[in-house]
Amino acid sequence: MKEISITSTFTIFDSVSELPTAVFSLMEQAVEIRKKAYAPYSHFRVGVAILLDNDKIVLGSNQENAAYPSGLCAERVAIFSAGALYPEAKIIKMAITATADHNPTLTPIPPCGACRQSISEYEIKQEQPIEIYFMGESGSIYKSDSLKNLLPLMFDKKLL
Repeated sequence: MKEISITSTFTIFDSVSELPTAVFSLMEQAVEIRKKAYAPYSHFRVGVAILLDNDKIVLGSNQENAAYPSGLCAERVAIFSAGALYPEAKIIKMAITATADHNPTLTPIPPCGACRQSISEYEIKQEQPIEIYFMGESGSIYKSDSLKNLLPLMFDKKLL
């Protein structure tokens, strides 16, 4: 029997004011689009802003549905929109913010498992890491230099 150890490393910013200017702007856009989330069931609103290598910014917010599996997370709304609108562009950075209508979210909220898998598809396709910044409503922001940091044992087409 063998044992492996997998380590993840994040950069932590204490507040949005510590973010680099370009990331601060991206996070502001994520906060604004978060307000447009359609979340009548969970009351949990997520906003995402993606910066592409062509300098375009693509936004997404979660969109719920009474038939729960039919809704879509903000990360996938944004990343699939980027893929549809700019199929040749590479994703450089993602800013993610989440808030709950009834409880303050003061800790960083990472992407769910399905979103991590979807983001990994694009990171693998573009052969370049995607910087991912995530936060709650306020407070600390975590930065991951790559999706591999959030999903170290990625499932990809090489396994098929």
